[in-house]
Order: sequence, then structure tokens, then C-alpha cells
Amino acid sequence: MARIRPTQVADDGFWDDERPSRGKKAARYAAPVAVAGIAAATIGLVPALASTGDPDLPKISAQELISKMAASDAQQMSGSVKITTDLGIPSLPGGGSLADLGGARGGEASASPDSRLMELISGSHTLRVATDGPDKQRVSIVENAAEYSMIHNGDEVWAYDSGSNSAYHATAPKEAKVKGGHRQELPKDLRGATPQEIAKTVLASVDDTTDVTVDGTSRVAGRDAYDLLIKPKANSDSTIGSVRIAVDADNGVPLKFTLSPKSGGKAAIDVGYTKVDFGKPKASTFDFTPPKGAKVTEEPKAGRPAAKDFGTKDFGTKDFKDAQGALSGLNVVGKGWDSVARLDTPGGAASTTPGGDSGPGAASGLLGGFGKEVKGDFGSGTVVSTRLVNALLTDDGKVFVGAVDKDALVKAANAAK
Repeated sequence: MARIRPTQVADDGFWDDERPSRGKKAARYAAPVAVAGIAAATIGLVPALASTGDPDLPKISAQELISKMAASDAQQMSGSVKITTDLGIPSLPGGGSLADLGGARGGEASASPDSRLMELISGSHTLRVATDGPDKQRVSIVENAAEYSMIHNGDEVWAYDSGSNSAYHATAPKEAKVKGGHRQELPKDLRGATPQEIAKTVLASVDDTTDVTVDGTSRVAGRDAYDLLIKPKANSDSTIGSVRIAVDADNGVPLKFTLSPKSGGKAAIDVGYTKVDFGKPKASTFDFTPPKGAKVTEEPKAGRPAAKDFGTKDFGTKDFKDAQGALSGLNVVGKGWDSVARLDTPGGAASTTPGGDSGPGAASGLLGGFGKEVKGDFGSGTVVSTRLVNALLTDDGKVFVGAVDKDALVKAANAAK
């Protein structure tokens, strides 16, 4: 870990009303890939409220601060999280964006978690979160006139959409409660919209391509914090400028996560607490009974992992096997922030049907509406860009993606020729 230098670096109720205004929401090589995955799958936050100037705290080194975070073991907490994401996702011809292709809603009657998570990929959102050990978690997405909640309490997993009065229910068998030495929890993708989970992913990827420093202090949700600054080295091809993590000076819990692009402007991802309480949440926080007349879906959708696999190494196994049937040759080339993931799709452009509705050629035709054509030793292809993640789809069916600039993708494609 290079250039580590020392420097300085709300106790409100969980279910207080805090709806947004009606105006508008550790593999070593994987640092950019991990950050890109977070950006694409989940989140971002507006600057946390209740900041009242920089506190005067004892000196601490980056290494000491990272150790403090690693030693933190806050099992109980509740609070509100503000999320804003500005990834610069391209618009599709005729309106809409790539995010719309994910089917965020999945139908108004669907309360399945995977039908709602894509909503967090853009705009500003308010979440309420609570946890009481590994057996009890609750995450709620607060909207103008509705609320979507995901609740895990022991063997029960519920999701409820008040807007459509629909619920999703899964039950884990008692024998599956402990598997592989780990207690059962909400799936990681349902818990990943907090500064703690994001910080863990990024810190696990810090290597010698990274500069890490403590860059002053701040106040987040009324608490004193040290600011840990993580940056790719100057010669990096990464599109990421910096990652800043505000760490609670008392207990080492990450309170705020901000990712800024190299291109400048406002943060691409900014996630942080506006209220936080490290006391034990009320037991009723994790109770849930479907309201009268609610449409309840009792079983996971076909092809989805069963409830008994939530929080275990088997979660998503079938999905991965299905993906392996469609994709082959996933590799990561490059190091650290300059890593590029390569996927080879079967059949190449020749697999496109005459109607143009399948295969890489069809995808290339779709991307051509908002991407940019590039050429190199590899041949030709289309680059689709956001503020963080760029992807190159070659005409012969290869995909290169990473939090790197366009030239780095072309270089990776040329090397793979």
C-alpha cells in the first residue's frame, strides 16, 4: 500500500418521517471492477446533512484508520441513508436509458427485491435501515407517497410495496439457518446500499496501484469522523478520480462514501447517513404482517435462488450456472484500477438471427444508437460510456468493460486479438 501518511481526520428514531421532497433521488485486482459493480447494481448519495464543520480530532495514520474500521463490530444500529447517483448513463433513442432495460419495476404487482433494486441506479433516494445482529435487518426505500421495505427476521424474509399493496415472502428451513459457519442474513445485494458494505468492497481491493491517506475530518449525521481518501496513482487509466470514506471516530463504522470521477463535476456516487443510532432497534421494527387485501407471492420466481440459500455461498448458484451456459471465457486483464473484464459471447456476430433479434450483432445494433464506433487491430466495435464505466462490444462478440477510459479498452482488445 503506497504513500500512507498521518493526518487529522443522530440519535433520532428510525421510523421518523423523512420522505424526499416532491421536487425529486476482495480480490486484489478488483478495485475498479468492484466500484463499477456497486455503481451499476445499486447506488449513490447526496452529501449527508447535519454537518457542522470539521472537528478537531487526534492525529491518526491511514493504516491505523483502516485497522480501526476492520476492528469495528457494530451489530446494532438504525438510521436514514441518503443516496444520489449520477453515472451519466446514455439515453436510448426515443427516450429512456440503459437503466430502463433492467425492468426496475417488474410490474406494479411485483414486490420481489430484484424488481426494485435497479431503481437505485440513478437519481436521489432516501433509505431507512436497521440491523440487530445477523438475524434481523430491515431496509426501506422511501418514496413520495409510498414505501418499499425488505425485512429479514429469523427464518422469515419479507418484501412489501405499499404502492401496489403487494408482498413477497420466503421462508428458510431451520436447518438452513446456519450454513457454512455463517448465520443467515438478507442477501448481500439487499444490504449493499450502506456505506459499510461499499467501504468493505473497496478496501479489500487496495493495492500498490493506490494512494491512501487520511485527508482531514468531517461531521456526518452529527458524529465526528475521519476522512479516508483513496485514489488511483497518477499514471492510471481509470475513470475514477477518488474515493472518500468518512469513518466514525468513535467506533470505526463508515458513515459516508463518495466516489468522484476523474472528469470532475459532482460525485458519481455519494452514500451516507443523515441519521444514525448505534443503540438496539425496537423489536417491532422487524415485525411484518401483510395488510388486508395484499397480494402475496410465496415462492421465488423460476430460476431464482431459494430462500434457504439467502446469505450462503449457494445464493445465486443457479444464476451463475445459467450465465455460464451463455457466456464463456470471463477474464480480468490489467491490474488494480486499470483492470478490464473480458467476456466472450458464443458464436460472435455470426450468431445474429436474420431478424436481428439475438446474438452480439443484435446487441451491437442496439448499442449503435447511443454508442461510439471504434476501430483497432482487433477489428471494429462500439464503445458505450458513462461517467465511470465504459464498455467495448466488438463485432466478433467480445465484451471489454471496466472503470477505464476508451483507449484502455481498445488497448485491451488489441492485446486479446
